[in-house]
Parts: sequence; structure tokens; C-alpha cells
Amino acid sequence: MCKRLFGLLLSILSIISMVCGSVGQCSAAAVELPAVSAKAYIVMEATTREVFFSQNADEHLPMASTTKIMTTLLCLESGDLDTPFPVDNNAIQVEGSSMGLVKDDIVTKRALCYGMLLPSGNDAAGATAVKLAGSLSAFADLMNERAAQLGMQNTHFVTPSGLHDEQHYSTAYDMAILTATALQNPDFREICGQATAKVTFGNPPYDRWLKNSNKLLTQCEGVIGVKTGFTDEAGRCLVSACQREDMTLICVTLNDPNDWQTHTQLYETLFPQLHKQTVALPETISIPVVGGTADTVSLQATDSITYGTLQEGVDLPLTVHTKPFLFAPVPANQYGGFLVAERDGQILFKLLLTTQTAVPEQLQPQRSSHKNPFGNGCNAGCKCGSHNQEAFNIDLPLFRQINMAAFWLRNRTGKSCSSCY
Repeated sequence: MCKRLFGLLLSILSIISMVCGSVGQCSAAAVELPAVSAKAYIVMEATTREVFFSQNADEHLPMASTTKIMTTLLCLESGDLDTPFPVDNNAIQVEGSSMGLVKDDIVTKRALCYGMLLPSGNDAAGATAVKLAGSLSAFADLMNERAAQLGMQNTHFVTPSGLHDEQHYSTAYDMAILTATALQNPDFREICGQATAKVTFGNPPYDRWLKNSNKLLTQCEGVIGVKTGFTDEAGRCLVSACQREDMTLICVTLNDPNDWQTHTQLYETLFPQLHKQTVALPETISIPVVGGTADTVSLQATDSITYGTLQEGVDLPLTVHTKPFLFAPVPANQYGGFLVAERDGQILFKLLLTTQTAVPEQLQPQRSSHKNPFGNGCNAGCKCGSHNQEAFNIDLPLFRQINMAAFWLRNRTGKSCSSCY
């Protein structure tokens, strides 16, 4: 009888395993999705990059002007965003949507970023490519290098704008990965979330208003971007991000004639099913202190991270990286290291760690047995950490710091360094 019950139990567990595969898949399967008309789509959590739903997410497809997410990110990462410069007149001679650049216009990189993300200016993308790399082909190399760094394994860029080329393609998954990274850039996040913006350019430069082609910004609660796209070959493409209750989802649809409706319905369906979680931090993180009134000091995270999940109680694995030690005196809120979360070899986020409290320096008594003209209790050539400030110079090489710390500890126990006696 027991054997029969045991066998029945195993059969039930086997069926559950085959149907669900995992708790997460069971939870996702329980959510009834609306019909999706996209050739490929994906819904991803922006912080953890957990994929909730997808279809043909790894299929190579043209992505039209959503390409400009990468072009804009590279422009913002290049820095010096507000210095005016003349556009390359050949680079702005391009078909399709435009921010309105004409010959000899004076612009800034920031203005070009607005021109790419709002009216989807192909002229802005061309001007950006030549400014950053000198030519369109050289800029394509930069795009592909950055894609490789981000783990976009099924993407190949040829143009900065997304105009059609047979060798220019990506996937719904790769575009979601790119967007998750781009949203971590404060400038990108600010620009892509504006329905309209006043931008200065021209010859001479003057103020003008640009309008965002992303209708979801005003039609769907919580949408914070990101980019539209269309060509005859790619069809309607849309990358969006939506934030509600400190949870952010990314949705990518490629070749979807009903993209506005698809994104709205997916957000309305999924957000009510999510559980908000805060990244669980280690209970105690401490770091040794050399030359202080305390041997260690506790560290604290400077921020908290929240994310959405279909499973409650599943924590993100974190790795702690700290300095080997700190030299006293240690002020409160001094940088001591960071926490990092990774997924598939890519960094999801970093949390800085700072000291919770101050640690004063431990003052050492002078040794009366030593007499020298310097009056500090040591011989002129002494390198003892208790008397010579060079020992605690944090600009010294690490091996030198460690040696000096060792000398100080020896002296603290009543023994002096070899230079003293």
C-alpha cells in the first residue's frame, strides 16, 4: 500500500515538473495574456532582466528607428554634451524622418539626442555618427562593439538611424537588454520620457519645439519612453518602458501593426500580477581599520533597489566588493566598496557601500627611550607606522600600504620596527 502511494506521489510530482518546469514558469503561465499580433515580442523586468513573456524573442529581424536607442546611448556616453559645433553637411542629407537640420547648422550632442529620441531624426543620427566616429561605417563598428559588451549576441548594426539594410538586424531580447542599460543613464531616461521639448539649434541657433512620436507617453499610465520605429521592411516597431509602484517593465514588439494596443494591454495585464520586492542586503558588512580606535567599521548601502517579480521570496544573489582595509581616521560615509548583482555575465546594478560611523585615529604614546632632534621618539630614518605619516599615505602602492600597516600593528603590541632599535 505504501509503495503504491509513493509511486502515485512520484507520478504527480513528475507531471507537475513537466507542466511547470519551474515555479516562475508556473506563475507566468497562470497569467492570461491578451492576443499579441507582433512577429516577435518580449516583456522584461528592467532591473533583474527576468523575462516574463516572449515569442520569437531571438529571431533576427529589422528594428527600424529603435536603432537610435544605441546611437543615442553612445552619444550620451561620449560626454561633452553641451559644446556647440557645426553639423557635417553630408551626414544630414538622409531620407526619412528629420529633426530639421539644414546646411551649416550649429548643434550640441544633447540637441542631437533629443532629435533622435523625439522626432526620430535620421539627420540627427547621421550627424551624431560622423561627430563621434568620423564616418557612418566607423560608427557602426562602435555600435557593434558596444552591443558585444552588453551581450547582444544576435544583433548587427550597419546604419545609425535604422534605415533598412539586409545586414542590419536585432532581436526583441537584445533590444530589451539594450533598453535596460540605456535607462540606467539619467540623461537618456530624462530625454526619452518627454512628450515635447524645447531644443536650441540652427545658424544662428534658436529655440524650437520637438514632439515625441511615442504616443504611449500620454496614453498609457506610467510609460517613461522609449522609441518608435517604422520602415516598409521592418513594419511597426516599438520599444517602451513603464514604471508603476517602483517597478519597471520593458516591452519590445517587432513588426506589430497594433503596437500601441499591444503594449498597453500587456502592461495592464502584468502589473497587477507582480510582487514588489526590495533587494535583500547582507545583514552585516564590515571592513578592517588600520590605526583606529576600532578594528573594523560597518558599511551600509547608499541606496535601495526594488523590482517586480511573479514569485515572492526570491532574492537576487549579490557579490560584495570592499577595499582590503581603511586607514584611520575614517569619516562617516566614506566609500568602502560596492555590492553588485549580475545575470548571464552582465552587471544588473551596483550599490555603493559607505561607512556607517566615524573611526578616530588611535594615538600612540611617544617612546622616551628614543632621543633624536625630531622629538618624535624614533630615529630619523624610522618607517614605523605609529610615528611616520608616510606609512598611512593612501596614495602609496597597495603592497607598501600593507607593509606599513604590518609595522604599525607590531608597534601597537609593544614591539617596534627594526628601524627603532
